[in-house]
Amino acid sequence: MVLSAAGLLAAFAAGYFFLVKGRLSVENFFLGGGLALGLLFLFVLQPLSAPDEIRHFISAYRISNQMMGLPDTNESGQVYIREQDRFIVDLYPDGEEEEPVILGQFLCQDTYHAAYERGLSGTGGDQLVSSGQIAVQTTPLAYVFSAMGITLARILDLGGMGLLYLGRMFNLAMFLGAVWLALRRLPFGKTVMCGAALLPMSLHLAASFSYDAMINALVFWFSAVCLDLAYSQRNVRARDIALLAALIAVVGPCKMVYAPVMGLCLLIPVKKFGGWRNWAVSAAVVFGAWLAAMIIVNTQTIAVYTGGTENYIGWAEETGYTMNELLHRPGLVIQMFYNSFIWQAEYYHLTMIGAYLGQVDQVLDVPYLIVMGMTAALFLLALKKPGDETVYFTGKQRVWIWFLAAAAGGAAMFSMLVAWTPVTSLVINGVQGRYFIPFLPAVLMTVKNGWIVCKTNRDREILYLLLCADIFAVLRLFSIVSMRI
Repeated sequence: MVLSAAGLLAAFAAGYFFLVKGRLSVENFFLGGGLALGLLFLFVLQPLSAPDEIRHFISAYRISNQMMGLPDTNESGQVYIREQDRFIVDLYPDGEEEEPVILGQFLCQDTYHAAYERGLSGTGGDQLVSSGQIAVQTTPLAYVFSAMGITLARILDLGGMGLLYLGRMFNLAMFLGAVWLALRRLPFGKTVMCGAALLPMSLHLAASFSYDAMINALVFWFSAVCLDLAYSQRNVRARDIALLAALIAVVGPCKMVYAPVMGLCLLIPVKKFGGWRNWAVSAAVVFGAWLAAMIIVNTQTIAVYTGGTENYIGWAEETGYTMNELLHRPGLVIQMFYNSFIWQAEYYHLTMIGAYLGQVDQVLDVPYLIVMGMTAALFLLALKKPGDETVYFTGKQRVWIWFLAAAAGGAAMFSMLVAWTPVTSLVINGVQGRYFIPFLPAVLMTVKNGWIVCKTNRDREILYLLLCADIFAVLRLFSIVSMRI
């Protein structure tokens, strides 16, 4: 009842101020709507239910230990946590299960019961114990905000559930703030980016410990800065280059497959830099920031994938492909890509919008009709409207953006071919649609053209319907989890 009331209140408030009064800008609509929806997703899809969230939570906990000047890992690399937080990684320590049951990884009514019974208050067990979990080897910056939430919870003597909620809230705040800044900077296509950021999958990741929330938000921001510098009247300033360098330096080590986003910088005319010399210096700064971050953080990871003569896929208990093998068998790579697109394209689309949430749990689904409606909404937001005479992208620029998106998507798929696919598989395993979200706004913006024009501008109404669809989806998910045994 409380969640239903909160959802209806959020829908009413957004409709009143965004549609009736017309006072809210797109970025402020996103901030308010995203906050309300994010909190709904945060509590309905309980902590550690998002893809790989346990690893991201443990990574944030490690940073929190370092912030507090405490030991972060034992000699085996397992992260220390408070004794009172042990239930998070082993919900039933006295049970008969061979493997520890992690809170939230299988969402059912017992998850809600466990969260309610634990409450928010601490129990006083502050001594550090091993979690049995190893942190993700990536830049610590990916987890700074969620680690701040965990640290604040520990200072306030909150219990494990309070710690989980506060860490998630800080990650959500980071996502909302970064996308808000991106929308403010974006010279056009604000409703498109807003729509992409309000997809169920975007919100689910934003309201979790996942570093995908940070990746999506910062790539959106990077794209917005590039488009602003390319198509607004302003010239490139030193602060703009510093911002682009900082954004790509943070995103790069998390998922190097998004390196092609730097190609958006090439949309900026050289004259806006003040000449070729300044352009070259700027390019060197941005690329150098990415390269330096990669060398500092990912040298060992790159060496493992490129230097190995054998590859074992743990989840399948089978042999996998090596980088060297794939480079010498381009025909196999092409065949695997072709098979994956033919057989799994619909799955990529569904998991990008958010048809299956949680651990890609097909029970925790968003109805197909809602998914297709959201897809149609994104395309309608991207089309040319009456009075909107400017079509910013030329044909060559459209092709360039498509190429960059394809390069990033292809790199993501190739990485999963090496890291997650056994040699017996006919398709590339482990690829999910959420990997394509960072480039989604830029690709959608290329849809705008002078041939297909909407008769009326209903972007505000479409965004409002998108928000209402999110509310329906999350309340439906709550009912599913509540009845699931």
